[in-house]
Order: sequence, then C-alpha cells, then structure tokens
Amino acid sequence: MSSAINSLGVYALVALGGAMGASLRFFISQILLNWLGKGFPFATLIVNISGSFIMGFLYGLIEQGVIQVALSRTLIGIGFLGAFTTFSTFSLDTVILIQQGDIFKAIANVLLNVVLCVGAAAVGMFIVTNQ
Repeated sequence: MSSAINSLGVYALVALGGAMGASLRFFISQILLNWLGKGFPFATLIVNISGSFIMGFLYGLIEQGVIQVALSRTLIGIGFLGAFTTFSTFSLDTVILIQQGDIFKAIANVLLNVVLCVGAAAVGMFIVTNQ
C-alpha cells in the first residue's frame, strides 16, 4: 500500500507541475501574440529557450547536489517543463510555415530554436557549475 501511495504522490507532482507549466506557457503565448502578432512563432521560440535554460539550470543544481533529484526532477523537470516547453508546437509551426511557402521563416525557426535552446541549456548549467 505504501508503494501505491508513493506512486500516486509522484503522479500528483507531475500533474501539479504540468498544470503550472501549461498555464504559464498559455500566459506567455497570449502576451507575445498580442505584442508581436502572428507573423512568426515568437511565443514558441521564447518558451523553448526559457524552458531549455531552466532544464539546464535544474540539471546543474541536481548535479551539484544543491537540490533533491527526486522532487525536482518530478515536479519541475517532468511536470512543469514537460508541459511548458513546446517542441511539438515548434514542429507544427515549422510545417505550417513550409506549407505557407515561408521557407526562409521555417529555416529561421528551426535554426533559432535549436541553436538558442541548446545554448540556453548550456548557459543554465554553466551558471550553476561555475560559481
């Protein structure tokens, strides 16, 4: 019975983190859509960059032993960031840009997301590991 309770607790943490991540993603998307319009998927780009940064930062904190791996990985890494980051939306945005004939924007979207998100994860880790 204790194992089932612990298992339910893990799922509750993932669900709680997921609800927070999805809500924040929607909030950021609405703000950027109102601010920058629909011409380029800036909201997806910003969410992917910030999510990648947070993931790198979290990983660095876990590796340094600053935070507990089980709680942090479950609540933040799997729940919050799993719902917050938008790689599936990024993929769809890119396909739609291609379908609309905006090849330059599609290529820019792929390059910006990949380069800036990988860079953000590295910066997050660097900040934690080089203090």
